[in-house]
Amino acid sequence: MADLKCTVENCGYNEEHLCCKGDIMVGGQHACSCEGTCCESFTQRREGMDSFKSSVVHPSKTISIDCEAIKCVYNSNYKCHADHVDIKGCGACDCAGTECSTFKEK
Repeated sequence: MADLKCTVENCGYNEEHLCCKGDIMVGGQHACSCEGTCCESFTQRREGMDSFKSSVVHPSKTISIDCEAIKCVYNSNYKCHADHVDIKGCGACDCAGTECSTFKEK
């Protein structure tokens, strides 16, 4: 489990730069840089809706991260093994507007 910081403030799972989903999927099977990755778990926060969080789910500093970025040094058997992961995407409208800025090519 990685220490996750998410600055995608318009994601429905983001609360105080932490994720309330429990686990995420980083996409970018052929990525060679951060820009080639994305948070496939992103869902846009809707106006007037708190988010997809339930009353029993709380933001968590650590999270399980599945990862399709096979060229990343932190990917082992499609799991992220980085100690710390940053997900970015200011103003993202869909997952393509997000990225894993922790990605490091093998």
